[in-house]
This record gives sequence, C-alpha cells and structure tokens, in this order.
Amino acid sequence: MARLRVKICCIMSVAEARLAVTAGASALGLVGPMPSGPGVIDDALIAEIAATVPPPVATFLLTSEIRADAIVDHVRRCGTNTVQLVDRVEEGAHLVMRRALPQVKIVQVLHVADPDVVDEARTLAGVVDAFLLDSGNPNLALKELGGTGRVHDWELSRRIVEAVDRPVFLAGGLRADNVAEAIARVRPFGLDLCSSVRSEARLDGAKLAAFFAAVNHVPA
Repeated sequence: MARLRVKICCIMSVAEARLAVTAGASALGLVGPMPSGPGVIDDALIAEIAATVPPPVATFLLTSEIRADAIVDHVRRCGTNTVQLVDRVEEGAHLVMRRALPQVKIVQVLHVADPDVVDEARTLAGVVDAFLLDSGNPNLALKELGGTGRVHDWELSRRIVEAVDRPVFLAGGLRADNVAEAIARVRPFGLDLCSSVRSEARLDGAKLAAFFAAVNHVPA
C-alpha cells in the first residue's frame, strides 16, 4: 500500500499549520462558516494561513456553500489549492467549479449514513478529484457537516473505496488507538482528523506525534 496521506483539519493559526506540517501532515483543513462543528475561522485568516504553507502540502478550504458561484467566490477569497465540499451542492456545480478554478482540486464529502452513499459516490466520481468520508448528517435541521468525532460504518466506507477510481480520505473519530484497524478495514488513500489531536481546542504536539507513530507502524 502506498504511503498514507494525513490531513489535519481545523487548523486555526499559522503556528498550528507549522506544527502539523512538521509532524508529517500532507494536507491542512481550514474551516469556513459552518452551521455546526469546530474549527471555524474567518476567510482572512484562512488566506493568511494558506499563504504560509509550503508545497507540496495541500490546503483544503472547507466550505458549506452549495451554489457554484458562492463556492468559487469563497475559494478565490481564501487562496487555497483544494476545496472540500462538506454538503451536497447544486446540480452542475462541480463542472462550473472545474471551469472557473481549473487549478483547484475538488474534494467531495460523503456522509456515511446508509448504503445509498455508495451509489452517490459512483455518480460523482467523474466530476471530483477525491472523496472524504465523514460521519455527519446534512439532513438534520441544524446540519452536521463534519467534526463530530464519531466513527461511522467502516464496511460502507470500504465499499466506497472499492467502487470508485478516486482517492478516498477517511474521517470520523480516528485516534491513535483505532487507526490501525481503520486502515486495515477501509484501505483508504488518506486519513483526516481534528479533535483527537487537540487538547482544550489547541493542537497538541504530543497527540500528533502519537497518531503519526501509530500510522507509521501499520504494515504496508
């Protein structure tokens, strides 16, 4: 298996970005306005952080916008090289984004709640660069669009990995003590985490080190 990419989400400062990159992160998540969940920062700070991140580390803007024009505007304000769509977007939005932002990678979040998500992945595979599987619920009155810290059904996640020809990141309740099982059961391209490497809402260097040590001890 190729080296797993690890995305550290909910980055809240330039210092946190540096800490995550030094620990081994391949990507950083920068959270725009959300109806719920942790890590929200304003667009100016997202742009400031993104401008400091060295290549080849990816900068993911997490946007809850669902209209193509609003998503494009959000990405342009923030200057990230990747956009993570945390909700279902309007029909045709992915193609509009591709034309407007040809240099920006598109990652679609799929909330793994029932078997229908496998068909959703197959439908979208031709218009996105990657998927991220999370444990939210966009159907609630107050939408959960990520950052829940909950583990979802990894068997469904494995089915998605097997069904699509796109990289798949696994999110949702990943910790140093369960990541080996998650990797073995899902076989994802990458991992995504937030709360499990924080203490009192701050990125924790010791927890980061423990997580990366656990990942690096997983047999290839």
